[in-house]
Amino acid sequence: MIEFIELFILGIGVGSFGALVGIGGGLMMVPLFMYFLMPPSGSTFSTVQQVVGTSLFGVLLNALSGTWAYFRQKRIMLKAALPFALATIPGAFLGSYVSTWFSGPGFSIFFGSTLAFLGAFMYWNSRGKKASMSADDFDPTALPKSKIALGVFCSLFVGFLSSILGIGGGVVHVPIMVFLLGFPPLVAVATSTFVLMVSAAVGVLGHALLDHIVWAPAIAVGCGAIFGAQLGAKIARKSKPRLIVVLLSVVMVLLGCQLIYKGVMI
Repeated sequence: MIEFIELFILGIGVGSFGALVGIGGGLMMVPLFMYFLMPPSGSTFSTVQQVVGTSLFGVLLNALSGTWAYFRQKRIMLKAALPFALATIPGAFLGSYVSTWFSGPGFSIFFGSTLAFLGAFMYWNSRGKKASMSADDFDPTALPKSKIALGVFCSLFVGFLSSILGIGGGVVHVPIMVFLLGFPPLVAVATSTFVLMVSAAVGVLGHALLDHIVWAPAIAVGCGAIFGAQLGAKIARKSKPRLIVVLLSVVMVLLGCQLIYKGVMI
């Protein structure tokens, strides 16, 4: 019972931050589960696959709740969200088949360095016009079809990276939408949350069929994430656009450093 409450509280925290910056929360849940709930520290999970599957279920409920919250705020750009979400699926399938080719320490160091550099670049440019654009000043109908097409291509890449690295695509998707496609940060986060909902649903189905989900902790952290996502969406609506960009840039730098460390220690 105590573990259920602890995981519920964890879900609230992870869900709030995940919905705030559009990353789902898997980046935080997976290392915490592995450190505290796997041997020798704990016995809830016996394999990494169980950790990933259970975490992904929490991410799905977080994304479902966050999508509903942002839909009510009318911040999801469905014109882009639907094709972006569909494009991540073949990329994820491709990544799952060739993941062994990109699992070496050299790739972890290279991608980690790139992610950390891009995070620093985002922070450096967080005072620029793109990072400070208000969602109220954005006209979705004015977005040219060429940018939608570019976003679809990038989404293939996002799905591919998510599959081979086991991370949520939002950490890559949101910066692309803000700095490359010209979305306001809040619209980018909302649209990324919708895309994450679709990709996480596909992933959860696969893990469920493979019996990789430990349901008690999954339900505990997932229920917490439902409440947390509602809180995160409310905070995002009241926050300055630059804050979202700054928070995401910090996450990117930390993830990049984690990948570099992983590559060096292999």
